[in-house]
Amino acid sequence: MWQHYKYYFKLMRFHQPIGIYLLLWPTLWGVWAAANGKPSLKIVCIFVLGSIVMRAAGCVINDIADRQFDRHVKRTTMRPLANKNITVFSALIVFFICVTFGLALALMLNTLAIKLAFIGLILAVVYPFTKRWIHAPQLILGFAFAWGMPMAYAAIQEKLSWECWYLFTLVILLAIAYDTLYAMVDKEDDMTIGIKSTAIWFGRHDKTIVFVLQLVVWLGLLLFGFLQHYSWMFDAWIACSLGFFIYQRKLLREQTTQKYFQAFLNHHWFVLWVWIGFVMG
Repeated sequence: MWQHYKYYFKLMRFHQPIGIYLLLWPTLWGVWAAANGKPSLKIVCIFVLGSIVMRAAGCVINDIADRQFDRHVKRTTMRPLANKNITVFSALIVFFICVTFGLALALMLNTLAIKLAFIGLILAVVYPFTKRWIHAPQLILGFAFAWGMPMAYAAIQEKLSWECWYLFTLVILLAIAYDTLYAMVDKEDDMTIGIKSTAIWFGRHDKTIVFVLQLVVWLGLLLFGFLQHYSWMFDAWIACSLGFFIYQRKLLREQTTQKYFQAFLNHHWFVLWVWIGFVMG
């Protein structure tokens, strides 16, 4: 029985929570920023649970869309749909269960947030297919992973202020940076099977562009704290967060897929650290 359900656990990628972290912590940036540091427990719980189930839904629809490609990529050959441990029909049922639960959470929010939730769902569904159409599918992923920002502002302030779109843009740029590193792991396989990514599009400038994006995000966060008159605690936490990007640059010097993946994973600590900065500041 456990063997059977283990495949669904893997399908939703609960054994690899990095995606939950990369979606959840930036969403909580928005929750704390929109609530001026004092969000209600109800709002926090809704967005935490929503991030978990919608990330699971995104993984399922991604694996449904990529099941033929995943069989030809070393890192993904053992995914449940790629090796046919789960049928597409079963995966679709799991997807609709996750989406239903996510929308049920959204219905606890106001009308504007509910409308935005449907847009977020569309982004989650469309993203996996953009890898066939555009050279920068990471941009669409960025929109999907940053969509918790306008939802947070809508749920708390009932409006979408410039602060919302400012942080939204920073999260998109950060997502492009870390997902480019992620794509660099599969770059050779992706070129063979025809999958597009910024790792391919950026070419030999990939690591430089990633670092530039990271610096823009870091400087943008410092500027946000200044404009919002946050305390020195926020500035201190953000200033120290640069250390994560410097460490990643050190990892990337070896130019191996293992180091690319480690640099990608390290972004979890950056987004968590920044959230602590929002809490403290």
